[in-house]
Amino acid sequence: MLLKRLVQAACAALVVAAVTPASAQQVLKVGSTPTGIPFTFLDTKTNQIQGVMVDLMTEIGKDAGFNVQIEPMQFSALIPSLTSSKIDIIAAAMFITPPRKEVVDFSDPIYTYGEGLIVPKADTKAYASQEDLKGEVVGAQVGTAFVDALKKSGLFSDVKAYDTIPDILRDVNTGRLKAGFADYPILAYNLKQGAFPDARLVASYKPVTVGSVGIAVRKGEAELLGKINASLAKLKANGTVDKILDKWGLKG
Repeated sequence: MLLKRLVQAACAALVVAAVTPASAQQVLKVGSTPTGIPFTFLDTKTNQIQGVMVDLMTEIGKDAGFNVQIEPMQFSALIPSLTSSKIDIIAAAMFITPPRKEVVDFSDPIYTYGEGLIVPKADTKAYASQEDLKGEVVGAQVGTAFVDALKKSGLFSDVKAYDTIPDILRDVNTGRLKAGFADYPILAYNLKQGAFPDARLVASYKPVTVGSVGIAVRKGEAELLGKINASLAKLKANGTVDKILDKWGLKG
């Protein structure tokens, strides 16, 4: 009787193993924005978020042994969603900054750049610095390092906060806004698509706020952050990161 029970228990264990494979991977929710092309954006053909950070997180997940589920949301909602555990990771065009590091933990840097300046194409002035726009009304995206820096400068009569970078581009394109500041690669990529023909990126402008994009996790998630950094280092070393950057028109 005992032998029969042992055989039955062993068979039951085999059935459970068959329907619940040991290889089943953890699924982590990754917050990304639909308007940060080429870092993250909504591909209207597939209705999926794509871009540099999505490709990178997918490769990191493959290497580290977890699956990623992309959750689209506005940039300003990313950190609150992470800290409230609605998502597990942030993968977007988010700078690693001291104030953000007080709230979340970041991976090693991925890509470094500064803000770009856009003005109406009819404005041909060769702006070199923010001082050249002193007293003007300018715009930047809410929640970004740029909007805070512009406000603290005290140079402008008003700094309008926009939900998305395309919103800034639209107002500059139509002449409703004198100038806008945003992530240089995102501005450049949007303008190359030709949707804002009456806006131009000022080549002579020198950025003030330069930072590096990183992947964010909740405070205390040391094991997850360690896996991300280990995979990121491997992907940098084997050329995968550079291939992803090149795919989206960015130099490694």
